[in-house]
Amino acid sequence: MKEFIMNKKLKIVVLAKQVPDTRHVGKDAMTPEGTVNRAALPAIFNPEDMNALEQALRIKDKTQAEVILLTMGPGRAADIIREGLFRGADGGVLLTDRKFAGADTLATSYALSQAVKKINPDIILAGRQAIDGDTAQVGPQVAEKLNIPQVTYAEEILDIQEDKLTIKRRLERGIEVVSSPMPLLITVHATAAPCRPRHAKQVMKYKSARTASENAIPEASYFLPLEGNEHLKIAEWGVQEIGGDENGFGMAGSPTKVKKVENIVFQAKEAKKLTASDSDIDSLIVELISNHTIG
Repeated sequence: MKEFIMNKKLKIVVLAKQVPDTRHVGKDAMTPEGTVNRAALPAIFNPEDMNALEQALRIKDKTQAEVILLTMGPGRAADIIREGLFRGADGGVLLTDRKFAGADTLATSYALSQAVKKINPDIILAGRQAIDGDTAQVGPQVAEKLNIPQVTYAEEILDIQEDKLTIKRRLERGIEVVSSPMPLLITVHATAAPCRPRHAKQVMKYKSARTASENAIPEASYFLPLEGNEHLKIAEWGVQEIGGDENGFGMAGSPTKVKKVENIVFQAKEAKKLTASDSDIDSLIVELISNHTIG
């Protein structure tokens, strides 16, 4: 991305999610009921949201933009806001409220869109999808609710002008370069540049950053006081702070209902050992065609 001069300071929101690390699933990863055993899996910063954060930080490197992380979840989700601060973000907002519980993608995107309206950014960046759901729906739904353009499968932001961005998209059969006016929402593909590591100075600056709820626990006395240290305050918003129709949040706003969950274990009933000979290959192809596996 070329360096350029902006007449105003851009504001960028990065939508991030704390997810169970489903990349390392073991025998205890599922409960007997067939749901994810979150206690058995470490909570991590969703990988593609990390790619989105890097794109935001690259814009900041060129324009001195303000980067704000926005996440929805329980109190422990503040960990990924701190992780973003350690890597160069300027602030964060945690959406946490019992009324958000049980939200599907529709209710989640409604809550996030309400918070985004309050922040009023020029650019919204998010990972293409989260590894715990793989729906790739939340980002596009937020854009639809905000009635702004969206660019999906982004791999790199090539250029930015006063009123538009030029973006490279990674598609199934190649790449595409598109331009879009701001404000806009961009979902970032896993092939985008990985996020930069933590910066030692940022870690020292923000290691005591916390939300009001975290500040209320006894252990908080070991940290720097929040009074007089505004940069350490992680905003914590609930339904009251973001407004909107309460029937659109949580279970009330979630039309998706899980009726049944089953564990399926694939087992090979029989095995065949093949050599690299032409006859073995021919017989395998004939068998696969006859049982309609191929052809």
